[in-house]
Amino acid sequence: MAFHYPNGRKYVSKSSEAVQRSIKKSSFGNRGKTLEDDLNDTNEYYVANGIAVVHKKPTPIQIVDVHYPKRSAAVIKEAYFKQASTTDYNGVYKGKHLDFEAKETQNPTSFPLKNFHEHQIQHMKSIDQQGGVAFVIIRFSTTDEIYLMELGHLTKFWNRMNEGGRKSITKTEVESCSKRIPLGFHPRIDYIKVVDSILG
Repeated sequence: MAFHYPNGRKYVSKSSEAVQRSIKKSSFGNRGKTLEDDLNDTNEYYVANGIAVVHKKPTPIQIVDVHYPKRSAAVIKEAYFKQASTTDYNGVYKGKHLDFEAKETQNPTSFPLKNFHEHQIQHMKSIDQQGGVAFVIIRFSTTDEIYLMELGHLTKFWNRMNEGGRKSITKTEVESCSKRIPLGFHPRIDYIKVVDSILG
């Protein structure tokens, strides 16, 4: 049976030898990739292998000006976001709705809360109230460390900021209340293993 990624591309399994060669190169070969790239690759792997169905949400836009320089081509000149986006990713795993935001920072010692918006926090709270699993994946890009923080902890830091406290989460705080996701090769960011520990 052939598996296809959501974009239609055929999934081709690598031989174990090729995988071993790639693992040796992965620490260098993935340095240019963003957190989003790695998560998209991971989600494609999950779908192709029947593990979970998770996709990046498209951001709805309103196109207001299109030019047609050729009959067969259109160029969008002006467009606007139709509404504030909620979170980056959602999907289903073991019958549970997953909803999460993915953020990265160049700051090696803290994670700025300005990376989140009030409507995103409220959206994740709504998911949680309905029995879904809401969380954030945080990447410290200078050290390539990735953590999964459950909504309850994020909310605590968000409330602290709104009450006049610090506007960031220290790296020590992230480490103490989050689960680190070890980087692998295939999949690159195996966050589902951490979700398993949340679900119990």
